[in-house]
Amino acid sequence: MDSEKGELFINAKIRIRESDIAENFIRASGPGGQNVNKVATAVQLRYFAYRAGLPHDIFTRLIKLAGQKATKDGEILIEASRFRLQEKNRQDARARLVSLVKKAAEPPPPKRRKTKPTKGSIERRLKAKNIRSEVKKARSKVTPD
Repeated sequence: MDSEKGELFINAKIRIRESDIAENFIRASGPGGQNVNKVATAVQLRYFAYRAGLPHDIFTRLIKLAGQKATKDGEILIEASRFRLQEKNRQDARARLVSLVKKAAEPPPPKRRKTKPTKGSIERRLKAKNIRSEVKKARSKVTPD
């Protein structure tokens, strides 16, 4: 996550501009004593993915990967409140955004091609079934002839 001129670099083609991010600092929940009631240390990072100029396929994968963090307007909302320091939470939220966009930028794996079983494997499977059947028949009750 290299930062230069207010940009976060994902790869050679994709960058996150500072203008595509909005940060709000809110009070964090959880332990922290009286400090938690006074200081807004949690970060709400909003990434405007719809206006970021991402290629369409990457944008759709990003929205799909974001899940409930994505809004209908094409924004991604990330909340970070792991740390007690505002700056650490800010860095954490940005790092999570970068990793999400990196994952969306990866091309999807190729689709699996169905293959037919070979003649030999079909014969082996049928032979094994036949042997198993014989074993089970041998366990059954003996009837007088």
